[in-house]
Amino acid sequence: MASNQSPSTQSNSDEIDLGQLFQLIGRGFNAIFRWFLRVFLYLKKNMLLLIGLVVVGLAIGYGLNKIISKKFKTEVIVKPQIESKNYLYDVVAEIQSNIKSKDTLFFESIGVENIDFNGLYIEISRVAEVGGSESDIKYLELLQSFENTDAIADIVRAELQNKSSFNHRITFYYKNADFGREFAQKALNYINTNTYFNGLLEVHKSNAKARIVEDEKLLVQVDEIITNYTTGLASKGNTSSNERIVLDNQEQVNIADIFEYKTGLIRDIETKKLELEERKVPVSVINLGQPQVEHKSFFGKSIVLIPIIFISVFFILSALVYLNKKATSIL
Repeated sequence: MASNQSPSTQSNSDEIDLGQLFQLIGRGFNAIFRWFLRVFLYLKKNMLLLIGLVVVGLAIGYGLNKIISKKFKTEVIVKPQIESKNYLYDVVAEIQSNIKSKDTLFFESIGVENIDFNGLYIEISRVAEVGGSESDIKYLELLQSFENTDAIADIVRAELQNKSSFNHRITFYYKNADFGREFAQKALNYINTNTYFNGLLEVHKSNAKARIVEDEKLLVQVDEIITNYTTGLASKGNTSSNERIVLDNQEQVNIADIFEYKTGLIRDIETKKLELEERKVPVSVINLGQPQVEHKSFFGKSIVLIPIIFISVFFILSALVYLNKKATSIL
């Protein structure tokens, strides 16, 4: 008899459990709904006060923006020469340290008189290169056409030099627009007064000039050889491009190698002239920008920040008052 009633008893128990579960879910939704109602009523009750805080905060922020002077900045794009990148970062850190300590003697030594430390700041960062993966793939495909040629070595060398010497941005912040640009120029002059790197530059310049002179002498000799060869071809009536020539009764040389050697000399002369133009100072200035107003982020502006602070303080005080009431009622 008991065994026949057990399935019915089990079914009733399951129905009771499900009913209790739905009741708990309903109570949870009701609690959430009541919480939203309380928040709504709280905001409705204090709406005028909140609006007043926002209006007062906006007014104070607007007034501060009018009273506080604007902050300017000058951005300078530079390129370190002859592995002077570490020196560049160190000397910028040195200048910033002297700004922080307000060392007027240091700045007078670099030609900055009556320095205005108000809002003065200097920082440096690497200039990010703009490029996409698609363009890089096309460039690699183009390099394949130079495979197994002498040109590939020059291209790879130039790319390695370009990748290892990034451009950098030095940013000067200040509040006096007239003083800022002059200060930036004096700081750049100080950066380029390093004795060690200037000595290396002189050696590089001397080597490059000597290399150009020697290449030009060799280029004249090569031109004479080519001229004599073409004159000999004209007299013999032979237009074959595979004929070899003999230099000073020594080993025969293919005329194509002579033309290739001439091309290499011309390329070397161009490279050295470019080095002489680029490597004049340890840190080359690519662009010295004009003073510009520093634009702050949206939440960094006082006209928005002050109302947010007022409302946050109001909610914190309200929460403290509520907790105090609860604590008093419990005691």
